[in-house]
Order: sequence, then C-alpha cells, then structure tokens
Amino acid sequence: MLIDHWPLAGLRVTTPRLELRLPDDEELAALADLAAEGVHAPDRMPFTVPWSDAPAPRRARSVVQYHWLRRGDWTPDHWSLNLAVFRDGRPVGTQELSADDFGVLGVVGSGSWLGLRHQGQGVGTEMRAAVLHLAFAGLGAREAVTAAFEDNARSRAVSRKLGYAPDGVRRVVSRGRPATLHRLRLACADWRPDPDLPVTLTGLDPCLPLFGVASRAGAAGEAPAHGGAGRRRGAGGLAGRAGAWRGVAPLT
Repeated sequence: MLIDHWPLAGLRVTTPRLELRLPDDEELAALADLAAEGVHAPDRMPFTVPWSDAPAPRRARSVVQYHWLRRGDWTPDHWSLNLAVFRDGRPVGTQELSADDFGVLGVVGSGSWLGLRHQGQGVGTEMRAAVLHLAFAGLGAREAVTAAFEDNARSRAVSRKLGYAPDGVRRVVSRGRPATLHRLRLACADWRPDPDLPVTLTGLDPCLPLFGVASRAGAAGEAPAHGGAGRRRGAGGLAGRAGAWRGVAPLT
C-alpha cells in the first residue's frame, strides 16, 4: 500500500469544521478547479509570485504540478507539506507548512490560499491554527514564520489573532511595482492554542523521520506543557524554489 512507503498519505489534521490532508488525484483535480474560479479580487495580488494571474486553465494546471513537485522533491532537510483543506468533505483551499533543516533550526513557515467563495468565514484562521498545532504540538517546532503584503489586511489579521509578532519588513517587486512585505514570527513559548478549537493529529508518528524529527518530543525541542508544541523557503516569509510557484504571502 502507498502508506507503507509514503506515511504522509495517512496524516490527518482535524478541527471542528476542517480536515487537512494530502489530496488524492480526484481531490487534487477539484482543488485545481477551485483555483481556476479565482482566489482573490483581480485588483489585488497577495502572492509574491503572481501565479494566480495566469489564465484559469494554466492556473489550475499549476496547482496540480505544484502538489506533485512538492511531494517529488521532499527530503528531511528540505520539505513542504501542501495539505488540502476539506470542509464537509469538499476541498476549499490549501494550507502549506514547510521547512529547511528543521531538525537543526526548528523553524516552520506557512502559506495558503482559499477559493473565493470560502473566504470571510473564519476558515483561514482555523486552518492556520491547525498547522500551528501540527508544528508546535506535533513536531516540536521552536518558531513559526509567515509574511503578508502591506495591503493584505486579512492575512495579517489572522496572524495577529494567532499571536504572531512583527519581524521586520522587506521590499519586493509585485506585478512590476515596489511593494512592502511584512514578516511575522511566533515563538513556541508565545503560542496559545484556542481551547475552543480542538485540533487532532492522526497518523503523525510514522511520518516523523520524513520531517527530520527523531521522536514525538521533536529534535527541535520539547513541546510546551499546554499541548502546543521547518519550512521550505517559499511559503511564508522566506524566498526560494517554492516561491517560484506559489509565492510567500498567505491568503487566509
């Protein structure tokens, strides 16, 4: 069975409304269709790499290729977990968690997108809270980082609500014009999981070696006592190969 060789296929992160997991081929096609419908207003660009500016068919195909690429180039020192987000059994977007040298640095980053018709319902906050639980409680991360453009008030509000603190700015080019990217950082010691938003991790232990983690306590450090507990350059506040596909500023 696939799960014997790729235990990530059995990983589940669940909240009261959502399930985050790797999609199968038909679910990936549904995600691509969702991206083709649009993920933001035409006058906005929340991603440092404007993948969503592509015509709908190419935008959909890039979603499929991106998921395949992130699985195919996975190593414990350089990984990107691109989870599909399901609500009532249907995909509503993706939530990515990624790291470089996680076993040494313990830093994860995140990036995400939601289909337009699923925005404004608190889903973005819930799915980011879910992967923070995976990072801190499950993998023993030390820090989580992300980034958002100055005009992406929705994403920055999600980060503030979850406890991230400002971590400087970076000037970048967006759609051929200068733009300001705000970096944000959340230390494990400052993470406060919402007691009204329980998160369940299933199938994680067999996956730990793929994340560069030796045990459930985590090579990056012990999880905090309250039950809370990295990242590929390209999702969140760092730049790299994944950024060439998706960009680093989350839309949540």
